[in-house]
Amino acid sequence: MQISRMNIEDLKKIEEILEEEFDNFWSYNILSEEILKKDTIYVVAKEGEKILGFAGIWIAPDDVQITNVVVRKNERKKGIGTLLLEKIIKEAEKTDKKEIFLEVNENNFYAIKLYEKFKFEKIGERKKYYNGKDTAIIMRKNI
Repeated sequence: MQISRMNIEDLKKIEEILEEEFDNFWSYNILSEEILKKDTIYVVAKEGEKILGFAGIWIAPDDVQITNVVVRKNERKKGIGTLLLEKIIKEAEKTDKKEIFLEVNENNFYAIKLYEKFKFEKIGERKKYYNGKDTAIIMRKNI
């Protein structure tokens, strides 16, 4: 498996299956705009030409925000999310920012465990953040 910077060609490979295979609430159009911005970094995990997952960060004026860490449904629980998160944390560490923030659905226990493994700490909540019903847990990591 290889982890590299995401490009438009990578995104085109998953355009048709983005929602059903990755549970991603971001559309192809939003992601295609995101990966071209100068203040974002998106990486992709590939096995040959097959996209297994992707992750992104936004370098904000005061900190770094993780926008997503997404793995193809049938490839989950194989360590791909760990590798993607590790890579974007390394990218964040190259900036002059001191903190990384993220939001995660309170019901996404596997993701919460992963973030805690990387020393993210819960610092707050956003009620009804996801689909107007699920709470978002706000987490932070010092870098």
